[in-house]
Amino acid sequence: MSQTLALDPIKKISGTVQLPGSKSLSNRVLVLSMLAEGTTHINNLLRSDDVGHMLGALGQLGVAYSEDERAGQVTVVGSGGPIPARQARLFLGNSGTTMRSLCAALTLGRGRFVLDGSPRMRQRPIEDLVEGLAQLGAEVACLNGDRCPPVRIEARGLRGGTTDLSGSISSQYLTAVLLCAPLAQTDVCIRVKGALVSLPYVDMTLSLMARFGVTVDNEQNAVFRVKGNRGYQTPGTVDVEGDASSASYFLAGAAITGGTVTVRGCGSDSLQGDVQFAGVLERMGAKVSWEPQAITLRGGRLRGIDVDMNAMPDAAMTLAVVGLFAEGKTTVRNVYNWRVKETERMQAMVSELRKLGADVEEGRDSLVVSPPRRWTSATIDTYDDHRVAMAFSLAACGPVPVTINDPSCVSKTFPDYFEVLNTLISR
Repeated sequence: MSQTLALDPIKKISGTVQLPGSKSLSNRVLVLSMLAEGTTHINNLLRSDDVGHMLGALGQLGVAYSEDERAGQVTVVGSGGPIPARQARLFLGNSGTTMRSLCAALTLGRGRFVLDGSPRMRQRPIEDLVEGLAQLGAEVACLNGDRCPPVRIEARGLRGGTTDLSGSISSQYLTAVLLCAPLAQTDVCIRVKGALVSLPYVDMTLSLMARFGVTVDNEQNAVFRVKGNRGYQTPGTVDVEGDASSASYFLAGAAITGGTVTVRGCGSDSLQGDVQFAGVLERMGAKVSWEPQAITLRGGRLRGIDVDMNAMPDAAMTLAVVGLFAEGKTTVRNVYNWRVKETERMQAMVSELRKLGADVEEGRDSLVVSPPRRWTSATIDTYDDHRVAMAFSLAACGPVPVTINDPSCVSKTFPDYFEVLNTLISR
């Protein structure tokens, strides 16, 4: 793909999309398959940069896996506990799920490991997870003396016990400790400090753990208790749902343009919290119908809303762009963790929305979007952030052309996004 992508004004977005596998589910399933007893066959695993980093790490760590591209299946031979390798230095790009889950999982083994990533990953905090693991007997340190990767792990098995873990920056810290807790030497009690952000992602983790044979005692999302020294058993085959965060762009496109879009791969039976974004669009004026593994949305006249998006911060970026097309103000609240994602997303969203002529008010953890009085053709900077690129593709539903810088950054989670979008567009 070229370094820029020019998008002429889009008249309508309509059609049917078969969604790629969920990134969040794909990487969780890979970690569980690695730790479990037995062989796991994974269908619809996402093929993207982030999942590629996880698969590459598994290979370096001595975990056997194979890929059958014709069948669309990845097979992982579980280690049944601690990871086989005794040393490794892993480069994990800007994949937060990979960095954080492996940081915890590697404490279960024996040896020395270093986890590193891209320049942006070196700015993304991980200290809360490091401190939480230390309370369970792990020896983990941020090598540069700051709160961020690279991280060194001196692994001698994870003792277990009680840890007080912050939940206010990222739910991935809690997910990481939960995933490794059944293989600790003793029981694990996790007490969450502060508000727990992105709660649906924790529910996703607990549901997947149950599929692999481990149930967690959840006390009102404030205390989590896991029996140690037990491990996981493979369920044999796991089907990865379509990515609900990716679905948000197609659903929003139909809502904005008055089209009708069906996304297949996630629906009313989904484990992913981002499926509820369809309900947000319904509140704005769209019509939505649900099936167990599909959502259909018909666009309508949109009105601005005021909504807490803490449970689905990725889809919140899509909502901010939809605000360009709604009557009145659209207020997106409780998304402070935008500021520690793939880029400083709050600043990115505010800057790029203003380029198009929108009036945007920025708060510490919120923004208010008023649609442009006069649209301005703009070149959108994407900050090497896939979700900025995909969200702002919808700006082309306005009356002016839009150019997307570095469109290939979507390879992080949806490499052929623009090709799929193009199949739904009429101009």
